[in-house]
Amino acid sequence: MDDLYSCDLVVVGAGFYGATVAERAAARGLRVLVVDRRDHIGGNAYTEVHPETGIEVHRYGPHLFHTPNAEVWNYLNRFTGFTDFQLRVWSSHRGQLYPLPVNLATISQFFGRHLSPAEARALIAAQTEGLDPQAATNLEDKAVASIGRPLYEAFIRDYTAKQWQTDPRLLPAATIARLPVRYTTDTRYFSDRFQGLPVDGYTAIFERMLDSPRVALRLGLDWFDMRHAAPAGLPVVYTGPIDRYFDYAEGRLGWRTTRFEAETVAVGDYQGTAIVNYPDAGVPFTRIVEYRHLYPDRPYPADRSVIVREFPRFAAGDDEPFYPVDTAEDRARLVRYRARAEAEPDVLFGGRLGTYRYLDMHQAIAMALRDWETLAPRFG
Repeated sequence: MDDLYSCDLVVVGAGFYGATVAERAAARGLRVLVVDRRDHIGGNAYTEVHPETGIEVHRYGPHLFHTPNAEVWNYLNRFTGFTDFQLRVWSSHRGQLYPLPVNLATISQFFGRHLSPAEARALIAAQTEGLDPQAATNLEDKAVASIGRPLYEAFIRDYTAKQWQTDPRLLPAATIARLPVRYTTDTRYFSDRFQGLPVDGYTAIFERMLDSPRVALRLGLDWFDMRHAAPAGLPVVYTGPIDRYFDYAEGRLGWRTTRFEAETVAVGDYQGTAIVNYPDAGVPFTRIVEYRHLYPDRPYPADRSVIVREFPRFAAGDDEPFYPVDTAEDRARLVRYRARAEAEPDVLFGGRLGTYRYLDMHQAIAMALRDWETLAPRFG
């Protein structure tokens, strides 16, 4: 507990948001205490080497860095170089493999004929049921307005229900904005200017960000077991679940988590690509990730590979919450939690969990850089 009396700032959580604030504060000359209840840094971006095969695995699901933001890209490049990897995802529907996101090749293959961009646009327009994507208020209407009902039911509806454990009609339309639609044969999952994977993996980024004599790192400690000992007025940056901070006083927010089922297979290449989605309702998992394909140039074994099946579900009890579900009921609760947060002058709530927002990695970093500029004047 002595660290609480010798630091200028406490950062709760060592993911991208927390590590960015801690790094900026330490660079400013502040003494920073970083606390994380997990036994590792990096939050959900943590990577580790599989002991049997040497393949680098992302413990909490694959993280592919992409951003249109040059400031974020330049900031992160202080701590890592990037490969030129660009993600391409495939979807296994009724025994056939299709490229995602939905593009001209997907549409042509699904409807069984070679379509021009104009023909594909006309075909999809006839299947959108007159819905306006700009006016859609839920995920289903947004998706049908964008790609038509047949493609929605094939690739989105049941996958979404499995992924979010929620009827797509109850999810906000913004959830589907992460999946683009293209009338070209561009099969890249992301189209951002800056893309890649960190050359040495994600964990190395966090090690370098927090490698400062001004940063005290305490892992395996729960902030709620120690905050009572903090001096009055000590600034805290909190990146955990906002509802937990207030002891669920306004009720529990909806969170999604994932169970990861890893398997070492006795083949050098199990599925030929990094990610294959399984959108059909009869398949209990949402996707299979084969991690060797994230770094194809590494000398991984020729006779073994690591695959991970993902089984999303609602978070409950002591589960690690990954993503906000964000139903209308959740949003109503969040308004009340934000009012409580505004009454905590010494606490800054940030990151995906602290703000109850679906943030990509680059968005969490951008938020942290912006919030630090707001926080910094407090320290003179």
